Amino acid sequence: MSSSAPASPPAPPRPSRRWMWLAAWPVVAVLALSNEPAPLYVLWQDDIGFSSATVTAVYAFYIAGLLATLTVAGTLSDRFGRKPVLLPGLALALLASVLFAVAHSVPALAVARLLSGVAVGAFLSAGMAAVSDLADSTQKRTAGLMASSAMVGGAAVGPLLAGLLSELAPGPSVTVFLVQIALLALALPVVLGMPLPRRTTAPDPDPAPTTGTGTGAGAGTGTGTDGTGTGRRLLRIPSAPRAHRRQLLLGLAVFAPAIAATGFVLSLGPTLLADLLHTSSRILSGSTIFVLFAAATGVQFAARRLRTRTDLLSGAALTVSSMVALTLAVATTSVTALVASAVLAGLGQGLTQLGALTMLSAHVPARRLAEANAALTAGGYILAGALPLAAGALSDATSLTTGTSVFSATVAALSLAGAGAVRAGTAAARPPENRRPSTFPIAPSVASPLAPPTTPRAAFPIVARPDTPSAGRRAAARSTE
Repeated sequence: MSSSAPASPPAPPRPSRRWMWLAAWPVVAVLALSNEPAPLYVLWQDDIGFSSATVTAVYAFYIAGLLATLTVAGTLSDRFGRKPVLLPGLALALLASVLFAVAHSVPALAVARLLSGVAVGAFLSAGMAAVSDLADSTQKRTAGLMASSAMVGGAAVGPLLAGLLSELAPGPSVTVFLVQIALLALALPVVLGMPLPRRTTAPDPDPAPTTGTGTGAGAGTGTGTDGTGTGRRLLRIPSAPRAHRRQLLLGLAVFAPAIAATGFVLSLGPTLLADLLHTSSRILSGSTIFVLFAAATGVQFAARRLRTRTDLLSGAALTVSSMVALTLAVATTSVTALVASAVLAGLGQGLTQLGALTMLSAHVPARRLAEANAALTAGGYILAGALPLAAGALSDATSLTTGTSVFSATVAALSLAGAGAVRAGTAAARPPENRRPSTFPIAPSVASPLAPPTTPRAAFPIVARPDTPSAGRRAAARSTE
């Protein structure tokens, strides 16, 4: 009796630079929706009637939808694949666009903002990880740059479209969302056609414990019988593997204040222009936000050869400078100073985001990358939602000047503290003088609960361009040491 050999699984698709670039387009299309409502808040305030605190509350619905999605989207994407997360996210983005186009009340705006947050959360985790999936091992730095640039590029295009179309086209709050629907429709065939690799069955090196009490294989552990980690809870706080959590926290220390600074511009920037600086132009409002995110995009390309540590420290310094300019803008009622503050905030977010994403893309295994991206984004947006919301409430209780000044001082202090943490983390274990490694080793504290129990150190990457042949040879040499 002859027995047939089991069919071997199909070979995973080879990474393609073309598809890596194409995969960035759906991220751009969905992220455009994230900031499109910002220039229109003044228009809705006049038509519906609500305060500065209500503006930040509507923005908080976006943050809530984003954070709720990030708690599950990364894990779902790592376990079942990118497309099962991306396609529902794309559908919700379309629904949110329709609701924005017909909204005539605060609850309608809140629901639309909530759905847009869910859609953006799906693409921040699964969409950005898909860009990395479609890059080979020599393109990880480029993939991190593409994913981050797609995020901030989309965030820049949306408000510019909204500002221009609301002033120049009929239907000030409708036309822009019809255009957004068309952009999302063009992203659909790209998502469907992406040649993404199948989920691997390698054991999860950092399984999360479950509450199961069974006695079968994998019961009560973080892995199933196939070793895929199917025992891990779907609903849990996103994180990175234990060996890389210290890197995640260092990235968050400077990224979270930076994105909080841009969150203020998105939520209260148009109100600040209208009420304090006496400028109601939606084109100026949208252009200010566009310049912010255009700066965030451009600086990432300009800094692509810098070390990751330099990205993080320079980004923190730019965030502090942005808050100084914001305080000056309020004190002198200067539109120029406000635009300068927005540009500096964009530069700060761009550099800190690039540094943090590069660390995760270079070191976190692919099966946990979407969850790690979600952890970074969730941590940043918690602060980006809380601080502008508090600033809006304080502005209503006192004055817009007071709320803005307190916000600026808080973000500046957090950025300085984050920069100190990065400096201390990278200076704690300097390499020998005669050696020039491409990483700064970070020695985890013995008393720290984040320190991995078996790994003596975690790597803090500062590789300039690992996608070059010489860098590839250096990486190969290090792997044999």
